[in-house]
Amino acid sequence: MRKQKGNAEVKDDGELENALDALFKLPLAEFTNARNVLAARLKKSGQGNEANRVKALAKPSISAWAVNQLYWNHRAAFDQLIASGERFHKAQSSRLAGKLADMRTALDARREALTQLSDLAASLLQEAGHNSAPDTIHRITTTLEAMSASRYDAPRPGCLTHDVDPPGFESLAAFTPAAGKPKRKDDPTRFTAAPKSTSAVTNTRRKIGADDNREPRKTKIAAAKVSLQDAKRSLNEARVRAQRLEAARKHADAEAKKAEESLKKAKGAAEEAARRARSAALEVAEAAKSLKDAERTVEKASNELESLFRESSGS
Repeated sequence: MRKQKGNAEVKDDGELENALDALFKLPLAEFTNARNVLAARLKKSGQGNEANRVKALAKPSISAWAVNQLYWNHRAAFDQLIASGERFHKAQSSRLAGKLADMRTALDARREALTQLSDLAASLLQEAGHNSAPDTIHRITTTLEAMSASRYDAPRPGCLTHDVDPPGFESLAAFTPAAGKPKRKDDPTRFTAAPKSTSAVTNTRRKIGADDNREPRKTKIAAAKVSLQDAKRSLNEARVRAQRLEAARKHADAEAKKAEESLKKAKGAAEEAARRARSAALEVAEAAKSLKDAERTVEKASNELESLFRESSGS
């Protein structure tokens, strides 16, 4: 039976998986409507189970959506992170002391990959119109860490709906295989001529047990030391980043203060210009009044002079 993929038919499970991949590549705001359309098409074509599977898909959280987009749009950087996790597991699984350097190298590569992907995630969120808040970036980084640390139960990349919690140290240590038990040179049960006391046998067994566990314990301690060093490096990086952001904030505050001072100066200059304009307007008004008074005085003087001329001519 043929299945529907959006407005096109979905012929088999492989194409259904492709349709689901396309669904998780969409902008977050389009997910719910596209999911419902795909489920309706599947149901209409008689694929009720597939339709229910699609309908049950939860809309990804903003952080899970960002991790999905990293997988689909920045595969090389994403694969580098996963590869660094695999290299760490391989180095951790070895009992050779020289592999400790390989563990450090793998952790350094993993940290660099996480930093790169975190920056890419922030850009993705901003380009999509989402807020790249520190808490969101932290949840994205945590999910990426979990996916790089998980070996057997990692979720399918590119199709996350929720954040993924990283395995604890106990789970990480569990990836280290137990070392083979050392062979015993002597079997205490063979000494029948001079049997040891119960306490002596017990001490012997405790010693043998301690020898058996020494090698995996050393490996776990080495892994713990590397994890501690990695945590310290991350702490230092976080401090440097916080200091850089604080310096940027102070610079922005200083620029804002300068702009405010410039605005105040401009406002003061504008008020002074307005005062001068008002004063000039008053002076113009007074000059106009004086001009009119002078015109009336001239007119009066002219009339008096003309009257005197007429009287002089008549006499």
